[in-house]
Amino acid sequence: MEQRISVVTIGVADLERSQRFYEQGLGWTVGYTGEQIKFFQLNGLIFGLYPRDALAEDAQVPNERTGFSGITLAYCARSKEEVDEVLERAEDAGAHIIKPAQDVFWGGYSGYFADPDGHLWEVAYNPDWKIDEKGNVYLDAP
Repeated sequence: MEQRISVVTIGVADLERSQRFYEQGLGWTVGYTGEQIKFFQLNGLIFGLYPRDALAEDAQVPNERTGFSGITLAYCARSKEEVDEVLERAEDAGAHIIKPAQDVFWGGYSGYFADPDGHLWEVAYNPDWKIDEKGNVYLDAP
């Protein structure tokens, strides 16, 4: 197996509400709209929205939610100022700020928001990572 992720799909309670949050609220462009799925083309990755109950059924697991899922999504910003801007935009779009942006122990600056379904997003600036013009993140310079 190659060392990569191709698609991240999150289960959502209200597909149309989630599409509005990501499309109108965060300014993303939907790339494909099906009856029960929405896909956003990201840089080298596809992000999908799918009804939570249908996603659990497809994976053949119970549709139970009992707190922290153990997973966060992350957006790497190019500056501390961009972290603040993204968190503000997310909040204006209906996100709940979980942790306001702050300097963190690893030398960066980050904060967290929860989307309308409670999925956690970290917005972080890491001065040691490089981001190219397409938004691809590198541990070392490309």
